[in-house]
Amino acid sequence: MTLNLPDLAAMEAFGARIASRLLPGDVVALSGGLGTGKTTLSRAILRALGHEGEVPSPTFTILETYDHLNPPVVHADFYRLEDPSEVEQLGLDHYRDGAALLAEWPENAGGFDSEAACISIHLETANEGRKAVVTGGADWLERMP
Repeated sequence: MTLNLPDLAAMEAFGARIASRLLPGDVVALSGGLGTGKTTLSRAILRALGHEGEVPSPTFTILETYDHLNPPVVHADFYRLEDPSEVEQLGLDHYRDGAALLAEWPENAGGFDSEAACISIHLETANEGRKAVVTGGADWLERMP
C-alpha cells in the first residue's frame, strides 16, 4: 500500500493509526534516506500512545525506552551500526521483551521483515511532503492502518 503524507498533520495522523493497533512484540521498521521522516513518524506514534515529554532521536544513544506506555516501546536508530551482529551487543532482545520496537534504519540491524509482527514503512520525499510504502507481516495484515 502506498500513502501520500502531504504535511506534518498527515504524518501525525498516520502515526496515530499505527499506535492504535500496536501490540507488544510488534516491530515498526522505518526505512528511507536521511530526512525522510523516520524520527518524525516515530515521535507521532509515541505521542499517540500518550508520551508527553521530549522524544530525542536515538541516533547517538541507539536505544531509547518508553516503559510507561501501553504497550511499552523501544525506539531504536540503527544508522550507526556497521554490522548486524552489533545488535546482539546492544541487548536488543532484552529490551524488546514485552515491548513494541520502532526501528529506524532496520537494514543496518539485519532487518525485521521476516517477523510476522513487523510492519515495514519505507519513507520518501514527495513534493513538499512524504510518500510511505507500507507492507506488513502476517500479524499485521488484518491490522494495517
